[in-house]
Amino acid sequence: MTAAIEVCFTAGRPPVVPVRDGDDPAGWLAVHRNDVAAVVSGYGAALIRGLGVRDVAGAAAASRLLVGELMSEREPFAPRSAHPPLYSSTVWPADQPMCMHHELSYALQCPSRLVFCCLTAPDRGGATALADAAAVLRDLPPELVDRFTRTGWQLLRTHNDIVGVPWPEAFGSTDRATVERYCRDNDIAWRWDDDGGLRTRRVRPAVIDHPVTGEPLWCNQIAFLNEWTMEPAVREYLTFEFGADGLPFNTRYGDGQPLDKATVDLINEVYAAHTVREPWRDGDILVVDNLRMAHAREPYEGERHVVVALADPVPLAPAAQSKASDRYSDTSGLIAEQARTVAATRSG
Repeated sequence: MTAAIEVCFTAGRPPVVPVRDGDDPAGWLAVHRNDVAAVVSGYGAALIRGLGVRDVAGAAAASRLLVGELMSEREPFAPRSAHPPLYSSTVWPADQPMCMHHELSYALQCPSRLVFCCLTAPDRGGATALADAAAVLRDLPPELVDRFTRTGWQLLRTHNDIVGVPWPEAFGSTDRATVERYCRDNDIAWRWDDDGGLRTRRVRPAVIDHPVTGEPLWCNQIAFLNEWTMEPAVREYLTFEFGADGLPFNTRYGDGQPLDKATVDLINEVYAAHTVREPWRDGDILVVDNLRMAHAREPYEGERHVVVALADPVPLAPAAQSKASDRYSDTSGLIAEQARTVAATRSG
C-alpha cells in the first residue's frame, strides 16, 4: 500500500509537500500525482520540495506527470523565452514586483493549472507569491464587484517595435490576415496604425465561477495591467512619448470608463492582505490552480531561473458572455464591422 504524502501547513505560506532525499522524481510523481492534485484542489496550490529537479528536461518531465494537457501561450504581455513545452518566467525588471494576476485571464481559454519549477533560486527575494481569489473577492467593496460583474473588464494593448510586445511576436505570425482572423475568432477588436503598429481591445469577465467547485472568484488582470500599477517614472515616460492611448497595456471597466488610482491601489491592497509566499529553493516545484489563485513575482537579487508549464485549458467565454453580455455584443459588432471593411478592401 502506498504511503500518503506529508503536507506541511504554516501560516502565511502555501502547503509544502516534503520529499525524502534520494527519491526518484519520475517515480515519486507517478505514484503521488493524485495526492498532489488533491492538495491543489483543496488549497489552491502545493509546493513539492526535495525532488531535485535541476534542468528544463527534468522540469518538462515533471510537468507532464503532474498535469494533463499542456498548452501554448499566445499574446504574452511581456517577452519570455520558450523551452518547449515550457516557458521561462516573464522577462521583468528584477528590482520591480510583478503584481498579482491570473495567467492568460484575458484569453478565451486560460490554463487551469500552472507548474512552476525552480532550477536556480535567487540569492534574495523572488518568491512566486499567491493570493486566494475567493478571499479577494469577498474583501473587495460590493459595489466595485457588482460593477465589474455587470460590465466585465476591458484590456487595451498597443503592439509596435518600440513599446510593448511586437505583434508578430505576440501573435506568432507576420501575416496581417492571420492576425485579423485570430482577433475575429477570439472576440478582439483591432486597429492597424499608420506606422505598422497594432492596437487591440477586448472585454473579459472579472468574476468567474470555478468550473469544479462553482465558487465565485475574482479572476482577471485588472490591477496588474493597469497604468496605475506601473512604476510612476515608467508610466510618466511612456505617456509622454506615446500618449495615454499608446501605453503597451491598460485596463478599464468593461463599459470603457477609466479606472482611477485609488481603485487600482485598493485592489492591490486586498491582494496584499491575502498574499502567501514561500522562498524558492533549487529544485522546488509549485503546482497552482490558476483560477483559484492569483500569482505574483517579488523583486529579487542574484540569478533566478524558473520555468513554467501552462496546462489543462478551460474556456472563459461562456462566463464572459453571461456576465458582460452587453459589452460583448458591442465588441463583437465592432469586430464584425472590421471584418466587412477588410473583406471589402481586399475584394476591391
